[in-house]
Amino acid sequence: MKKVSILVPESSVMQAIADPQYLFTAVNLFLVAAGKPPLFDVELVGAKKEVQLNNGMFAVHTDRQIKEVKKTDLVFIPALFGDMKTAIDKNKVLIPWIEEQYDKGAEVASLCVGAFLLASTGLLNGKKCSTHWGFMNEFREMFPEVEMVEGNIVTEEKRIYSSGGANSYWNLLLYLVEKYTNRETAILASKYFAIDIDRDSQAAFAMFKGQKDHGDKEVRKAQEYIEKNIHERITIDELADKMAVSRRTFERRFKQATNNSVLEYIQRVKIEAAKRSFESSRKNINEVMFDVGYTDTKAFRTIFKRITGLTPIEYRNKYNKQAG
Repeated sequence: MKKVSILVPESSVMQAIADPQYLFTAVNLFLVAAGKPPLFDVELVGAKKEVQLNNGMFAVHTDRQIKEVKKTDLVFIPALFGDMKTAIDKNKVLIPWIEEQYDKGAEVASLCVGAFLLASTGLLNGKKCSTHWGFMNEFREMFPEVEMVEGNIVTEEKRIYSSGGANSYWNLLLYLVEKYTNRETAILASKYFAIDIDRDSQAAFAMFKGQKDHGDKEVRKAQEYIEKNIHERITIDELADKMAVSRRTFERRFKQATNNSVLEYIQRVKIEAAKRSFESSRKNINEVMFDVGYTDTKAFRTIFKRITGLTPIEYRNKYNKQAG
């Protein structure tokens, strides 16, 4: 049997502990019903016998403490809650154990912002990682050695897995079920839990908020100008002139401050505005396109799909009840 150790950190999200426990236990039942032996030995593991969550509102009783688990096959790191630096500090005692299990051959999977605790081990340095779209800028600042992959629901590299935000972790759970069992069992689990098994992007859910937590006043002015003039066709040369710096210097400073190139930033601000319009208005595709400064339908459609994972029509139909 494969040993599955679900960590119970301090300041963690209870659902992100309960869901993998529920899923892998259910898969065992599916296997038994099909005349096969159960595959997973699922345990809740922590630094203490009882871990208080939500300021003591809930208590999770672990099956074993980390000092009792000498070797496991799969470690789940659930999502954390609250301030990430504080949450990591509360769980420093878990970090050596995670590293030890990985060194012994275990696979390690973080769910949503559990990626922050995983990255604190150093195991992600030089590797790709996914996390909740709303925490990407903070993650990049805290862990510059890790390659943040935008939009991905599931990222896998060298026995380390990470997932996108919130309920996206269900797709990682199903991905691992399929890997350890087969496609048929994973599909059965996806139907039982009503999860879209092959969703591979969280891009449609992401809300772009430009990184402004930096000290470059000129770059911030440029950001504000872009955001206030989404209906205009803004050029990089125009912005550089307004900031009274050379184009090359402006592009370098902008990328350094925001983690986006100037062109990417302009496109993402415009597409974010287009998304909001599709969600709340009856405007057609061309009207929205013109509102955000595009005149080429093909270019607008291509950029919109690259950023959101959906075409403008698909996005409007998905999020606007009045559409159609």
